[in-house]
Amino acid sequence: MADKSTDQIRSEFDDVVNMGSKELEDWLGTDESRSVGQSSGEGEESTGHYMGRRIVEILEKNKGDLDDDDLAAMKKVHGYVERHLQQKPSKEELKTSTWRYSLMNWGHDPLK
Repeated sequence: MADKSTDQIRSEFDDVVNMGSKELEDWLGTDESRSVGQSSGEGEESTGHYMGRRIVEILEKNKGDLDDDDLAAMKKVHGYVERHLQQKPSKEELKTSTWRYSLMNWGHDPLK
């Protein structure tokens, strides 16, 4: 399969990231944001929280300034959100679910 074009990667990223940079940055400052996700050790930042910070950086860049690392992160975000949306809990209160909080760390609020 051919590699995706920069435009296709950006489009897929834009399809799943539905939080603005300020909104995401504010969310990342909350206890709820820091309460979810996997980290490599005690007190370490979770992968999702780190990716949230990367998403803010990407959202604030001009399209022409995206580099290969940005594009790789954007592909990772798209894949994560698409997979995670398939795992929607049936019994949990969605508004306060760890499922939603994890997605929000990755720039996607499923309640929007």
